[in-house]
Amino acid sequence: MIETLEALAGLMRQDGAVRIYAKKLAPNDNSKNQVYLGGDFSALNIIPHGAVTTDDAEIAGSVRDRAKAPIRFLWIDESGRYEAPNAQLILYPKYPEVRMSGFLKGANLKGARDAPGDVMRVRDEGRVLFLGITQDGTVLGHAVPATSPLARALEVRSDLEPLGVFLEIPAEPAAGSTRAQLLATLEAIYRRHWIPSQKLNKYGVKQPYAARNGGGYTLEAELGISPNGYSEPDYLGWEIKQYAVTDFNAYRPTSVVTLMTPEPTGGFYRDNGAEAFVRRFGYPDKSGKPGRINFGGIYASTKVFHADTGLQLRMTGYDMAAGKITDMDGGIALVDRHGEIAALWKYPGIIEHWSRKHAQAAYVPSLYRTPPPEYRYGARILLCEKTDLTLFLRAIADGTVYYDPALKIEPATGLKRRSQFRIRHDQLVRMYHQSELVELDVAHSA
Repeated sequence: MIETLEALAGLMRQDGAVRIYAKKLAPNDNSKNQVYLGGDFSALNIIPHGAVTTDDAEIAGSVRDRAKAPIRFLWIDESGRYEAPNAQLILYPKYPEVRMSGFLKGANLKGARDAPGDVMRVRDEGRVLFLGITQDGTVLGHAVPATSPLARALEVRSDLEPLGVFLEIPAEPAAGSTRAQLLATLEAIYRRHWIPSQKLNKYGVKQPYAARNGGGYTLEAELGISPNGYSEPDYLGWEIKQYAVTDFNAYRPTSVVTLMTPEPTGGFYRDNGAEAFVRRFGYPDKSGKPGRINFGGIYASTKVFHADTGLQLRMTGYDMAAGKITDMDGGIALVDRHGEIAALWKYPGIIEHWSRKHAQAAYVPSLYRTPPPEYRYGARILLCEKTDLTLFLRAIADGTVYYDPALKIEPATGLKRRSQFRIRHDQLVRMYHQSELVELDVAHSA
C-alpha cells in the first residue's frame, strides 16, 4: 500500500508523470454517475484528450446535447499498470460541465486484478482520485478510500494549490510549488540581462537564431522547453508566452495577442477550399501588386458587414444571454448578406484548439536590440490560471475577441493562409478565471 503523497509522486514520476492532481470525490463521483470535473470547460485544459466528437446516441431527445473525447488512461499501483481503454471525457455544453466516464470498463491486464472498482463504484465520502499527467498526454490514475493513509495525508495538507476542482501536488515535493519554481527561474533569467537570440534544435541544444521572431524561442531555450506531444510548450505545467514591449517602465505591448489559429471546419471554405474562398470573397491588393488577391480585415461580432469582403462574424448555436452552446453543430461563422456561411469553425474543433492551451500561463515581457540580435526579459510577470472555453466564447460574442485573417494569392507563390483569433493584451485576463501581476524580487539585480 502507498502510504505517503511523496511515495505516490515518486511512483507516478517513474511512469512519466510531470504534473499530479488530486480530486476529492463526492458521493455522485462514481462509475454510475461519472466523475464531475467542474461546472465549466476548464478541465479540458488540465486533462489531455483526443479528438472532440458529438455523441451519436440520442440524449434527452437530441443528438446535439453533448460531446465526448477519449483519454489514454492507465490505473497504476505498486503492482503495475492497468489500461482503461474506454475512459473518456463527456462535455455537457448546456450546463456547462465536464465529466469523466468509462474508467472501469475493461480496465484489467491479462487477468490482473480489476481497476479500483471497490473505490470508484461506491458513494462513500472522503474517497480521493489522483491523476498524473505525462509528457505525451497519458493520464495515470490512482484511487483510494477515505480510510487510506493517502486520503488522510491529503486532508491535513493546507499548502496545496487549487486548480478548478483539483488540488495540485508537486511532482518533486522537495522543490516546492510549480509557481514558486517558475518565478525563481524567471527571476534568474531577468538577472541575465541581454541574452543572445537562440533556439533549441531537435536535440535540445541551443543554437543562434537570427530571425526577428526569436523572443519566444530564446526564452524557451533558457527554460529548457521543448514542445510536447499534445499541447503547447510548457515549463512545469505552465504555458510560457513572451510578448514584446516598448520599455520596462510602461510595459506597453507592441502587438495584440493571437489566441489560436484554427482552420475553418465548415462552410464554403471547407467545401471548396481556401483558394476558392479567397477568389470569391477576397479583393485585389490595395497597394497595387499585380495579380495579388487578399482576404484580410477585422471581423468582430459587433461589426457590420466588411466593406471589402461582404462578410460578417456571427455565432450560431449559441445562447449569448446565457453564455452557453445550444447546438454542437454550430460555431463561429463568417456569413454573407444572403445568409450563406462562407466559413465556419464548428464547436468541436474550437474546443480541441482551445484545450491545447494550459490551465496555467505566464506572460513575460521582452525587449529586443540588434546587432547582434539579443533579448532581455522583464520583471513584471502576468500569471493567469484556469482558462476556460466559455470565457473565450463570451468574448467572441461581445466582440472582445475578433477574427484577423491574412490570406492571399500571389501569381509567383500561390496561396498563403493564416486564420487568427486575436485579443488586445489589456483584455487578456478575460480568458482566465484568475490572474495576478507579479513583480519579481529584483533587489539584487543591477
